[in-house]
Amino acid sequence: MDKKKWRCFSPRDIFKDLRKTLSFITRAAVAAVGCAAFIYGTFYLAKEGSPVFYYVIAFASPGTVAEMWQNEELIEPDEILSTEEESVKKDTEEAPPNEHEDGKTAPEAEKELYEVPEERRGTVKEVFYNPGEGGAYIAYENAMIKNCTKYGKDKILSVLKTKTDISLSTDSPETPQVLIYHTHATEGYEPADRGYFDTAGTWRSTDLSENMASVGDVICAVLKENGIGVIHDTTLHDDPGYKGSYQRSAVTVKKHLKENTGIKICLDIHRDAIEPSETEIIKPTAVIDGKKAAQIMIISGCDDGSMNMPDFFENLRFAAALANEMQTLYPGLCRPVLFDYRKYNMDLSTGLLLIEIGSTGNTLEEAQYSAELLANAIVSLFAGE
Repeated sequence: MDKKKWRCFSPRDIFKDLRKTLSFITRAAVAAVGCAAFIYGTFYLAKEGSPVFYYVIAFASPGTVAEMWQNEELIEPDEILSTEEESVKKDTEEAPPNEHEDGKTAPEAEKELYEVPEERRGTVKEVFYNPGEGGAYIAYENAMIKNCTKYGKDKILSVLKTKTDISLSTDSPETPQVLIYHTHATEGYEPADRGYFDTAGTWRSTDLSENMASVGDVICAVLKENGIGVIHDTTLHDDPGYKGSYQRSAVTVKKHLKENTGIKICLDIHRDAIEPSETEIIKPTAVIDGKKAAQIMIISGCDDGSMNMPDFFENLRFAAALANEMQTLYPGLCRPVLFDYRKYNMDLSTGLLLIEIGSTGNTLEEAQYSAELLANAIVSLFAGE
């Protein structure tokens, strides 16, 4: 008889197998927790619009990013508008309907200043943003910069010691030097300064006399009056769909830059959306010469290594110079420049900036007044060139 074959298991054998089993279970549990953390973290980063999300996807499947881009399924970080404070932006893949519950379109309803039922009224809170230096805020002459990048205060101030090399001529109104356009042209404002808003409203309109195009018209008029050639492209890049609007506006910018080699400045004019809750919105407001003006925020992008913007500090120099000019001429008009990891098509030109004029709580008249002041600052900044 083969003793080895028929040997009984000893307690040592049992504990040995038990150790193996427990070791296997432990490794499996650790692996499961790790996978769950990876999946949760990836979706969290995607929700937050972090560029790290795209690095994770690219590492796991290099072809996925390109495929998603071609199908316009990629939620770009620069599709998410950023403000100084935490805000809730209620954007959807399709442009929201431009109607009120009474069946009238937004322009019609606004012109008649329709009465909003009490149950649909939310609060419009007027706020003057003027943070002091410290933390993320860096003082630059009369302006302020909110630094959300890895670069320290000393580095940024060192960069800004070199002035922007952008120059404009004020004696050639027929030669385009400035491009005004709107990635989100259908953005709109409150119909009146009445302290409340319609919670069923959308602040969007395809009517060029009611949306961002009308704000851009004011900038263009002032620049032309002062001998600066300008092109105003009023294409509705966010109509009929909001998603993909930055890709579409990039095509517009490239077209104008190719056809007009004298363009040195490209301004993407938006309005912000500062909405702490569904029943409260903020209107950033400054009083300039006794008149309410919608506060302005300039956004200057920083490359995180994936945006193809090697000269982003040039955009920052221009942003800081323009913010300082506005603050010098009209103290309180300009909120801190947002310097953050954003693209917003700034890879196309070192003279390209995204400018937020007011927010959903401001009125169109307040935004147009601010647009006039912004244009005056541009003229003043380059008047001596």
